[in-house]
Amino acid sequence: MKNWRDNISFVLVEPKEAGNIGASARALKNMGFKNLELINPQKFLNDEGKGMACNAVDLLEKAIIHSSFKEAIKNKSIIIGTTRRLGKRRGLILPLKDAVKRVITAAKKNKVAILFGREDKGLSNKEVEECGLLITIPSDPLSPSLNLSQSVLLVAYELSQKTYKAGAPELVGHEDMEAIYRRIHSTLKLLEYIPRGNRDIEIRIMRNLKHLIGRAGLTDWELRMLHGICSQVEKRIYFG
Repeated sequence: MKNWRDNISFVLVEPKEAGNIGASARALKNMGFKNLELINPQKFLNDEGKGMACNAVDLLEKAIIHSSFKEAIKNKSIIIGTTRRLGKRRGLILPLKDAVKRVITAAKKNKVAILFGREDKGLSNKEVEECGLLITIPSDPLSPSLNLSQSVLLVAYELSQKTYKAGAPELVGHEDMEAIYRRIHSTLKLLEYIPRGNRDIEIRIMRNLKHLIGRAGLTDWELRMLHGICSQVEKRIYFG
């Protein structure tokens, strides 16, 4: 039986410092994880990166490199972001300890991506919109920003300390989710639920729907059901 840890990928978005990448690899190996993925990283297989990786150079060398954010998440069922910035527009945000059970339960049968943003500015708003859930690591308000590799270590540590018997159902991948989001968007326009010409409300509705559906994912049956509902709506509108 595949270990749930093998289904979790720690994805660093455009990391700039080889030392941070190496230290992140070391943190993952210390806590029993092995999937390190990097989006457009700076050079990291150098003395600094390998030195900070220490005994995890093998994990560093096996890191999967992606040329785009979309490529990195396309085969994942659950996308989870990490952030220190809070706000209603960012969807559901949970403290790390409260998010652990959700992550592990989903990872029992599904591929999960945990995203870590850039050292200087974190995840972009567009990247956050792809996340069904955001994790925050409580810290002192006077110094709230954690180093990238520290964040990786803390998340990996909390996950490594827990296990849960309950498992989540198998979920569809991100590409299938994107397809149903487009279908729902089109259907809502047909129903005139989305006001014409009001781009702000349109964006807000779709962002909230993506957060709602994305935090739990969809089974294949649920996906087909939603497509079927959209098809019935289209038939009623076009053919009466």
